[in-house]
Amino acid sequence: MSLKVNYNYLLVAFLVIFLGIISRKTSFIPLFIGDILYAIMIYCMVEFFIWSKNNTLKFIFPLSICFIIELSQLIDLNWLNALRHTALGYYILGQGFLYSDLLCYTVGILIAFTVDANRKG
Repeated sequence: MSLKVNYNYLLVAFLVIFLGIISRKTSFIPLFIGDILYAIMIYCMVEFFIWSKNNTLKFIFPLSICFIIELSQLIDLNWLNALRHTALGYYILGQGFLYSDLLCYTVGILIAFTVDANRKG
């Protein structure tokens, strides 16, 4: 792993955040699309901050972040619940555990990883 900044990932992450917000505000877009976009955003942020040529790490690390955040929703701590009730905490940490979210995160990371690998050749 090396510390290398690639601003393309940051730009894509902000675009995905924008699309994710739109997906939550429009009724015709299924809610699971937002979860897929969330995972793509996590992938881009990881690639922005921690660039790696190791394909296994590029797939597993952002997926692990998504899973840890989702699994943290099973923890019932007052301070964590208070954080979840803020706007930023709501968007980052979510509100309730769903197994389907884990599937959506896996699909999102797989999409981002595949697009990234094909883009680089």
